[in-house]
Amino acid sequence: MTRADQKARGTIFGDGIGIFGDDDSKKETGSGIGVNSFLWRATLDTLSFMPLNSADPFGGVIITDWYSPTETPNERFKLTAYILGTALRSDAIKVAIFRQVNVGPNQWQDAVVEKGTVTSMEDAILTRARQLRIDSANAE
Repeated sequence: MTRADQKARGTIFGDGIGIFGDDDSKKETGSGIGVNSFLWRATLDTLSFMPLNSADPFGGVIITDWYSPTETPNERFKLTAYILGTALRSDAIKVAIFRQVNVGPNQWQDAVVEKGTVTSMEDAILTRARQLRIDSANAE
């Protein structure tokens, strides 16, 4: 079934839920979910390597579970991303990163996150969101 067929047929939800902004009038703002749909999808894509704990598309909050990189098994990270608006702008995404280091068997202690890490993560999300927006425009 093509996207045009799905659009013509409708969904079981009617026009009330547009999680990925399928309606042309909602594409830019993602008004079906209350936050920018490109930022939402870009955040999920960018954080896909981490286990997801919860995602609230209406409030714009994504929380991951603890993740330990294979190259550094004695440290772990947890991330919370807040999508703060409907516009695709740099101030519409805020990321909080938490880091812990292993100090004993099953004992973790909070540690400092390098200053540039949060900015790098936000930049990666924004870059992906812009690419999704370009891809969406080219698909039409």
